[in-house]
Amino acid sequence: MRIGAMLGDITRSLFRKPVTELYPFTRKAAPDRLRGSLIFDPAKCTGCKICVRDCPANALELHVIDKTAKRFVLRFHSDRCTFCAQCVFSCNFDAISLSHEAWELAALSQEPFNVPCGRPEDIAALPAEA
Repeated sequence: MRIGAMLGDITRSLFRKPVTELYPFTRKAAPDRLRGSLIFDPAKCTGCKICVRDCPANALELHVIDKTAKRFVLRFHSDRCTFCAQCVFSCNFDAISLSHEAWELAALSQEPFNVPCGRPEDIAALPAEA
């Protein structure tokens, strides 16, 4: 590259606004069709485990506490998930959806990636080895 062309690029870039966005400080709204974190509605779940079977990344585990009382805990491994929404399409009872608001899923440790979903009393009743 010639020095004259390079100096022209430098002077032009000195008087332009930066193209990049200041992401953590200025945020834009997420698109409606963005696939973010999983939302589980335990009241609609029947425990059929079709979502677990159809997940290509093995990111879901359904723990049955009491099937007759419809007490289930879904453990979502967001570090394995490819956000393909196959579990959403497979669920016949609309118990699973993907949020378009909760999409910032970065973390420094492993614990935030293993999310138990369900009623708080069911999560507390979940055995420690599960």
